[in-house]
Amino acid sequence: MVAAVDVELEVYELLERVDKLRQRTKALAAIIGLLVRLLNLRRGKLEADRVPDGQSKSAVLRAIASASGLLSLGTTLKIVGVSSGRYHAWRRKEEGCGLDDQPNCPKSFPSQLTREEVSTMRDFVESETYRHIAVQNLALYARRLGKLFASASTWHKMIRERGWRRPRKRMHPAKSKEGLRAKHPDEYWQIDATVIRMTTGIRIYLQAVIDNFSRKILAWRVSDTLISATTRELLIEASKYLPGESANARVVVVADGGSENFGEVDQLLEDSSSLSRVLAQIDIISSNSLIEAFWRQLKHVGLS
Repeated sequence: MVAAVDVELEVYELLERVDKLRQRTKALAAIIGLLVRLLNLRRGKLEADRVPDGQSKSAVLRAIASASGLLSLGTTLKIVGVSSGRYHAWRRKEEGCGLDDQPNCPKSFPSQLTREEVSTMRDFVESETYRHIAVQNLALYARRLGKLFASASTWHKMIRERGWRRPRKRMHPAKSKEGLRAKHPDEYWQIDATVIRMTTGIRIYLQAVIDNFSRKILAWRVSDTLISATTRELLIEASKYLPGESANARVVVVADGGSENFGEVDQLLEDSSSLSRVLAQIDIISSNSLIEAFWRQLKHVGLS
């Protein structure tokens, strides 16, 4: 009888010991799982002290919650390396204003922007649609739409502190790298003048008309004054090269805004059925580059 009781006691002790070992195994498994999650979260750097972003803090809170059934909260916090005060602060922020590191919880002060308002402001600042609007006017526009009510100084402060970049793209069409190009003779004539300084100090003016297609100099004059009468004579002389069957053709004379290209030239153009005038970089985008390049070539060889 005594031997039977002893056997029962030994079996009971063994079962109790097995149960304790099971509990210990579960606790060790919970610790290992917690450490694995923590290792994955911090990318192998368990010594990292701060967790600045809200997603990582939420992951830490979930890991702590998963181990709470087998480990005490104090033991779990020691393993994770988070103090009790920080843990409870994270829990409060998770239910309130979010876990991202911020100087203060949004709306702690009546004039402070919420996260949604900051996000709205960033959308306006970085939007391609509003890139042409100045920040001060952008603040007024957002207020008019009822999206955000903040002063222009607050907009400037947020842009400076957050490092937001406004889209900067070219608003004007790119300038053509190729000048005016005619497709056939007598389509474009270009007229211009340059100054020749003599060794005696006297200045004379060399004026010419050149065909854009053939690069042929149709007429030229050297004079001591630059007047519209000389330009008129040059155009009349150049017109002699027009074939008879092209009398009805329209030749576009490209000139700059100099006074020598107006006055008597206006009267000639009104009476002529073949000539019309456009001003370089005013009526058309292109400049009078072809004949200007001719003047530069003359100066390069020392003729001007």
